[in-house]
Amino acid sequence: MWFLMYALSSVIIILHYVGVLARNNLQWLVYVLVVTIIPAIIWL
Repeated sequence: MWFLMYALSSVIIILHYVGVLARNNLQWLVYVLVVTIIPAIIWL
């Protein structure tokens, strides 16, 4: 499960920096990523 979350996070961050998310109006994926990852990091 953690590997899947890590891989998905890496892909979303790479797409963010390349600009694919902004071109396709998917910038909200970065916010969803932050909301799901930060509590998991705090919990650990």
